[in-house]
Amino acid sequence: MPAPNPNPSNLARWRLVLGKYAQPKMPNCMSGEQQRMAEALELLYSREYKGRGVRQDKQLGPGSLDPSQLDVPRWLNEIRELFPQETCERITGHALERYGLTELINDPKTLASLEPSTELLGAVLNMKGQLSGRVMGEVRRLISRVVEELKRKLEQEIRNAIAGRLNRFRHSQLKVARNFDARDTIRRNLKNWNPETKKLLVDQPRFFSRVKRHLPWDVILCIDQSGSMADSVIHSAVMAGILAALPVVRVKLVLFDTSIVDLTEHAADPVEILMSVQLGGGTNIGRAVCYCEQLVAQPKRTVLVLVTDFCEGADPRVLISACRRLRETGVTLLGLAALDGQANPWYDEQLAGRLALEGMEIAALTPVKLAHWLAGIMNRNIT
Repeated sequence: MPAPNPNPSNLARWRLVLGKYAQPKMPNCMSGEQQRMAEALELLYSREYKGRGVRQDKQLGPGSLDPSQLDVPRWLNEIRELFPQETCERITGHALERYGLTELINDPKTLASLEPSTELLGAVLNMKGQLSGRVMGEVRRLISRVVEELKRKLEQEIRNAIAGRLNRFRHSQLKVARNFDARDTIRRNLKNWNPETKKLLVDQPRFFSRVKRHLPWDVILCIDQSGSMADSVIHSAVMAGILAALPVVRVKLVLFDTSIVDLTEHAADPVEILMSVQLGGGTNIGRAVCYCEQLVAQPKRTVLVLVTDFCEGADPRVLISACRRLRETGVTLLGLAALDGQANPWYDEQLAGRLALEGMEIAALTPVKLAHWLAGIMNRNIT
């Protein structure tokens, strides 16, 4: 019995997946547009074979895998024309993160043409040390656009969580939509019910007041800026900016790898924070936490949020001892293995477990969940 003919569409997909090495077995299975797709993908993903000793057959085209073959602006235009936006973002992300294609971000016009995203910004921050000075203005604009988009998504909910919980035993003359008391409003306006129109005329809207905290809390954000932490660094900077604008919170911001940078004076400016970030290098978490220990002024109203993958490059006993001292003075400790939109972390579970024994709560949170966690801590002692 003859083998069934494969679906041409599926065959073409497999040809795109397998690349040019499938050409001898699948020579004529693609349309003209699919052939363009294959060539655009080949220009990038053929780099996977560089250094692996893969022989370049003359029948398959030129043998060189030199990155200079890639005309970046023309290639970008090609993938935008051939692929959906989500696929384009993934391909350009691979170009930056997997293959270190700095040509994408070392030309101001090319960088300006890329779709802003946290993934692109993370890749740019990871390569910032390799960027030429002429693109830094465009990097700042990229940071500003990503920060504004994240703030738009997060700010109101974070403010609602931290600014104060509803006081359901008191009402306020301040008419704020999020504090609207629907039940009491209906009850007080029942006399205005019109049975003919079946409408309720509201002339006395009711609003809850909010519990006020008269003493601010200190929140120390201690952020690991080693290479694996790009997304968490971006979200931490935005979180710092939102918290710094609230009267109930005083933010202190420390970035570290093997050195320490205190950016407290820029805590309200996420763009300036991210312009100061230099991802990469080693990690000395203990040294950073010891530095933060000096910033504590009111231990029982201080939260230390340590954002790190817990991959300590120095003696872990220094870190453990510092956390023990902080806990004994009354500082609330939170260790975040991730602070980003997905909160899907990879971290050293052994060291995180040892810190948990010293009283540090270990978690992976989105910024909004962190805000609710902070609100819960602050609501324990309202004065």
